[in-house]
Amino acid sequence: MSKTQVLDGKQLSLQLREEYKHAVEKLKGKHITPKLVVITVGEDPASKIYVGQKEKTARYIGFDFEWLTLKHSITQAELHETIEGLNDDPTVTGMIVQFPLPKHLSQVAVTEVIRPDKDVDGFHPYNMGKIVEGTGDLYPCTPRGILRLLDRYNIDIKGKDVTVVGYSQIVGKPLSILLANMGSTVTITHLLTRELHQHLIHADVVMVAAGSPHLVNEEDLKEGAIVIDVGINRLDDGKLVGDVDYEGVFDKVSAITPVPGGVGPMTVAMLMEQTILCACIQHGLNSEDYIDGVSL
Repeated sequence: MSKTQVLDGKQLSLQLREEYKHAVEKLKGKHITPKLVVITVGEDPASKIYVGQKEKTARYIGFDFEWLTLKHSITQAELHETIEGLNDDPTVTGMIVQFPLPKHLSQVAVTEVIRPDKDVDGFHPYNMGKIVEGTGDLYPCTPRGILRLLDRYNIDIKGKDVTVVGYSQIVGKPLSILLANMGSTVTITHLLTRELHQHLIHADVVMVAAGSPHLVNEEDLKEGAIVIDVGINRLDDGKLVGDVDYEGVFDKVSAITPVPGGVGPMTVAMLMEQTILCACIQHGLNSEDYIDGVSL
């Protein structure tokens, strides 16, 4: 029988949801009700599904929630004006602009307009810079979710050799820096890396966020490796799979995240956690009093 540990992000996210609900009750005792605003532009069906998930979770936890749906033809200046209004609104704790945006809008420019202490996604250059400095509070939510998952499963990565596959602004780059800050020896790779296998086979921990189905197979991993699969890909038959061949590697690794049900639910959970963090920052409260283990 396999002794492989399944790192169940779905189950943990449900547990965290209850913890956040308690945190919000404590905040309301201080007359603070976190409010999360999500902005969507145009009619992207996938975005509607994602925002619906966020709304359901946010309302369950006890947040006030507002969903602003803006027309596809909105100009950059008009979108910035909307965001500035939310920046100035004291009732708004945090905001998310749902990506992707229509092609005529700059996602980078939008990210820079959001006030850093209302930046629930953690993408603002100020918050990214604080990650490099090692003093950040708000991180991109997928890396934060990965670290929270490892922490709750008592997996210590200090001193471990970690190979990250993927170098996006959202996952790979911030994740690599956070891992290094925590004492891991980090190798950064991507789809153009030559001899990718050689960078994987000696790693204690492999984290894959490349968007390429079954990129990593059993022969790429050493016995007992820990695998974090961020990828989510839909095959022609409709099946959702990760970047790792889950069934193929399962008996060889010591721990692995499933797809779906691993990193994805943790990302949504971290959006909620960071909204609570934003509330604490804005009101000068110690976040440790509200969220267990918030300092990563």
